[in-house]
Amino acid sequence: MFKKRPSKSELRDQLDAEVHQFLKQGGKIEQVEMGESGLVDGRYNLHKTGYNGSPPAAQERTPVHSLLATIDSRRKSKSTHTPNRQRTRAPRKKVIYDDFGDPIRTIWIED
Repeated sequence: MFKKRPSKSELRDQLDAEVHQFLKQGGKIEQVEMGESGLVDGRYNLHKTGYNGSPPAAQERTPVHSLLATIDSRRKSKSTHTPNRQRTRAPRKKVIYDDFGDPIRTIWIED
């Protein structure tokens, strides 16, 4: 029905076999410095990255300073107009258990 995914050791063995086959056919492995493989003649290969070399067209931005100022002023006015009231908690239910963990009764507690 479904195909079993190969384990890491199976993938490692398969990769080793492919490398040995490549070397048997006359291929060579070239050692490169870290980070050098993405460079062509000391520069990034522009064809691989999809970058065409010209800067993107400048997009017109929407100014939002006035909008942000309006939002901030609303936020400040809301916080100054609301009085500091103590929030009253609703009573909560508490279950009383006996020594064996069986519930005996329920009581309401006001904090």
